[in-house]
Amino acid sequence: MTADARWSIAPYFIVADVVAAADFYRDRLGFRYERFWGEPPCFCMVHRGGVVVMLSQIDHAGAARPNHLVDPERGAWDAYIWVDDADALHAEFAARGVTIVRPPCDQPYHCRDFEVDDLNGYRLCFGTDLGARGHR
Repeated sequence: MTADARWSIAPYFIVADVVAAADFYRDRLGFRYERFWGEPPCFCMVHRGGVVVMLSQIDHAGAARPNHLVDPERGAWDAYIWVDDADALHAEFAARGVTIVRPPCDQPYHCRDFEVDDLNGYRLCFGTDLGARGHR
């Protein structure tokens, strides 16, 4: 494998209701899915723009543990997703009625990003690399 080989990653989120979670990602965040696994459904992979999020239903109270609930002082993300235009995506999400936790702002790490919580409380941060857009 060469040093510049392409890698990818898919966060694996434990959810209370996999159908409701997948529909939230589809209807509010613009992801797609083709199918559910299990009978009754217990797993789904949602995808958008090359990003995959795995959703797994586990029938155990309190199984989902979003990072910002474990460490509320820092409000840690569960996933950071790089996008081409954070402002345009923020406008899309706002129009779809997504609750925005933090609106877009420029960060000292040279990204412009914003945060949303999904149906199960997982915090997603969507950001644009300002250097890639010719900004600094």
